[in-house]
Amino acid sequence: MKLALPTFLRTTTFKLALIYSAMFAAFSAALLVYLYYSTVYYIRTESERRMDLEFEQLGNAYYTGGMERLSQSVLERMTRTGSTYFYYLEDASGRKIAGHFGRLPAAPPQSDVVQTVYFTFEQKEPDGTIVERPAAGRIVRLTNNGGALLVAFDTAQQTAIVGRIQRAIFIAAPIGLVLSLLGGILISRGAARRADELARTAEAVMGGELGRRAPVRGSGDEFDRLASRLNAMLDQIEKLVESTRHTGNAIAHDLRSPLSRLRNRLEIALSEPMSKESAEATLGETVEEVDRVLGTFNAILRLARLEAGAEGERVRMDVSGLGEELAELFDPACEEAGLSFKSNISRNMTVLADRDLVGQALSNLLDNAVKYTPEGGAITFSITRGPNNTVDMIVVDSGPGVPEEARERVVQRFQRMDSARTQPGSGLGLALVDSVADMHGGDFILTDAGGPPEAPGLKAILRLPRV
Repeated sequence: MKLALPTFLRTTTFKLALIYSAMFAAFSAALLVYLYYSTVYYIRTESERRMDLEFEQLGNAYYTGGMERLSQSVLERMTRTGSTYFYYLEDASGRKIAGHFGRLPAAPPQSDVVQTVYFTFEQKEPDGTIVERPAAGRIVRLTNNGGALLVAFDTAQQTAIVGRIQRAIFIAAPIGLVLSLLGGILISRGAARRADELARTAEAVMGGELGRRAPVRGSGDEFDRLASRLNAMLDQIEKLVESTRHTGNAIAHDLRSPLSRLRNRLEIALSEPMSKESAEATLGETVEEVDRVLGTFNAILRLARLEAGAEGERVRMDVSGLGEELAELFDPACEEAGLSFKSNISRNMTVLADRDLVGQALSNLLDNAVKYTPEGGAITFSITRGPNNTVDMIVVDSGPGVPEEARERVVQRFQRMDSARTQPGSGLGLALVDSVADMHGGDFILTDAGGPPEAPGLKAILRLPRV
């Protein structure tokens, strides 16, 4: 049976943490090795330098004053306080002249070549005990005399320092490796836990929990940024799913009446003989009903293309000219409906937008105002400078308005107030205006127009950034 590894051990973050741990361990090992060899090398180099200095001074004494001056220098150094060196001097016959030892620890070389020797010697401690201590030194055969000179020093302290360094390295190396592995595991587990939270959120949404959101801890790290963007995406998905969920019912509700009228009209026409005039009237009314149904489907298709970003080409344009054209177009329509119409179009209101889409959105707002404002009411259309360098395109009517609690709903697809069911339309007009605002980075705002409670009116603002 194959043993399954824990989830976090199979994650990319753990593999990266493992690589980091290996690199950290390699760096630590290299650093410790460097410290060890550089320290030991310094100790040994310093010892050799000082040894060379001792030999140089004793050599000067020998060459300037002979054996007598050399023996005097050796005796002076032996009695010097704080000296860490040991000396031994003998003549050509091997007789000891001066020194710390009873005899040479090794035979001197036959020529004047300096020979390095390592040996041990016995030393009496203050408490009377005899201990054996390591030493290192140099022996040289004296020219023109045949005697021999030894200069040595106690290496116990040096050996102890090197030993302590070695023990420190042997202790620090595994501790550093273990800590790096533990750090890598902790880091990978934390990252894996955050990734699992995102995965569980995605699985829950796939399972139908559209209201599920990824946790945001407020740390501002990459997982928080990813969770925030994921939540924004889920909000949009939930909005689209909810819109789609109601689309079928809304389409059926809005198309049932014209299709029922169409069927009844055709059924009545077939149930009795028709004259040419009645047949032409029936066919004309049928064509009108079919045109309204096709208009609804065309509006659905255009809105779908708009929300998918497949429609619209933004150019720098002055909406003042567009507003004047719409004002001229809707002025007679308002007069025919028994409404007063006023326009206030400011000049040089430039935006980066698609002219056809903005025109369609403003036409929808004006058409709704004409449709839902009772006879004798008033409509105002204005284009002015808005806050924060924006352009406000405003349509104000004196109709029944839209209650505050319903304003967010009426801009959704196929959402119509009950009082509007008797009016022709598909419930897509304000949804298209809202999509045009989103596409251009603007806002679509619905507020009361300030009328009396029985007819507060509606103020619709399409606000786009000014360029």
